[in-house]
Amino acid sequence: MANRGPSYGLSREVQQKIDQQYDPELEQVLVRWILAQCGGDVAQPAPGKDGFQQWLKDGTVLCRLINSLHPRGQGPVAKIQASAMAFKQMEQISQFLQAAERYGIAATDIFQTVDLWEGKNMACVQRTLMNLGSLAVAKGDGLFVGDPNWFPKKSQENRRVFSEDKLKEGQSVIGLQMGTNRGASQAGMTGYGMPRQIL
Repeated sequence: MANRGPSYGLSREVQQKIDQQYDPELEQVLVRWILAQCGGDVAQPAPGKDGFQQWLKDGTVLCRLINSLHPRGQGPVAKIQASAMAFKQMEQISQFLQAAERYGIAATDIFQTVDLWEGKNMACVQRTLMNLGSLAVAKGDGLFVGDPNWFPKKSQENRRVFSEDKLKEGQSVIGLQMGTNRGASQAGMTGYGMPRQIL
């Protein structure tokens, strides 16, 4: 896109705070997972944030990743091709993001195309990929490749069903930690601001 020069003042402070959120250890985990998930035809990136960004920038690795999480021949990205043109690269990143949302990633957890393409918020890219890995482990469909301990476990639904008798029984119990107002009255109280009557 546009060739931007250095930022100053508040813009620089904001960008520095965003850059501090980038986790080099998480980068190593994500690289190991992506290489294992996509197979041997994906090259290893250069270490560091810039190397990670350049590796993912054209969108081909991301599209291969999301296709590998679907059964063979049913991948959401039909045509994956390396291109030096900026709009083609950004289009492939956009296809990955749409496929990730259909896969089950919440829209609030997905990075913007420019976050990756311009390298403005690589920490957000890491969070999206981490959520994708966690979701792939949680689905348990056998398509996840790698160590499930690389990603935090997603919470699972634990529905409880109570009988009507049990629900009615619970309505008559007053939890003691909440206190009780049985037997309370305002007898003997004087109005606020009035002196106490001593007889």
